Amino acid sequence: MNVNVTANKSMKASKSTGRVKPQKLADIILAQLEAMIIEGSLQPGEKLLPERELALQFEVSRPSLREAIQKLEAKGLVTRKQGGGTFVSNNLLSGFSDPLFELMSNNNESQFDLLEFRHGIEGMASYYAAMRGTPADFEHIQAKHNEIGNSQLEDDFRSEAEAVVEFHLAICAASHNAVILQLARSMSPLLADNIAQNLIVLAKRPDIFSKITDYRKRLLNAIISGEPQKAWGASHRHLAFIEEILLKSTQENSRMERSMRRM
Repeated sequence: MNVNVTANKSMKASKSTGRVKPQKLADIILAQLEAMIIEGSLQPGEKLLPERELALQFEVSRPSLREAIQKLEAKGLVTRKQGGGTFVSNNLLSGFSDPLFELMSNNNESQFDLLEFRHGIEGMASYYAAMRGTPADFEHIQAKHNEIGNSQLEDDFRSEAEAVVEFHLAICAASHNAVILQLARSMSPLLADNIAQNLIVLAKRPDIFSKITDYRKRLLNAIISGEPQKAWGASHRHLAFIEEILLKSTQENSRMERSMRRM
C-alpha cells in the first residue's frame, strides 16, 4: 500500500493563489485509516499494528503516521493505552445508552419493533451480499453459520443468540455497504438480547427449531449461490416465521393470564 504515490496524485488548490499543492501525507494516511474503519477492515476494539509495522505497510515515515494517528485520536476514533498500543474505539456509533437498551430489551412491543427492524436491515444485507459477496465473504458467512450449530450444543440461549448475530454481521460485511454494517454492528447488543428472549419463548415449541434451521440454511444457500432476490425472500420468510410463532405465543399467554384472573 503505497501512500506516497497517492500523495503525488492528491492535489488541492490554494484559495489565495489558485495554485495546486500536494495534500499533506498525514491527511492521506488519516483518510485511508478512516476508510478502513468505515468498511469494517478495522473493527471496534481492534488493536492497530505497531507503529513501525504500520509505517512499513503504508510505506510512509513514522512521523507522518504518528501525526495521522494523533488526528484519529482527536476525532475519538482510536484510543491509546500507555505501553499497550492503539485501539479502534469501542464506542463507535454508540447511539443507544445502556438504560435505553435495558428498557427496549424488557419491553414486549420493542421486541416486535426489533423484528421489523431486522426485516429491513437483514433483507437488504442479504440482497447485497448475494450480489457483491466474494468467495472469502461466503467462506466467512459459512463459518459463522457453522458456529450457530456448535453453540446449540452448549444449550445456552445467550451463546446461541450471539452466534446468530455474528452470522448476520458476516452477511452485512459481505454486502459491502458500510452504513448497513456499522448500523447493524452498533445494534448488535440489543439484537442479541432480542434473539435470546425469542429463543426462550421458542424453546416451548421445540418442534419449530428444525424449521428455523431450515429457513436459515435456505438463506445461506441463496447468498452463496449469488441470487439476490432469492436471498431477500429467504431472509423475510425466516423472520416472518419467527414473528408468527411469537405472536401466537403472546396471544396464548394473554388468554392464560385472563383465565388466571377469572379464577
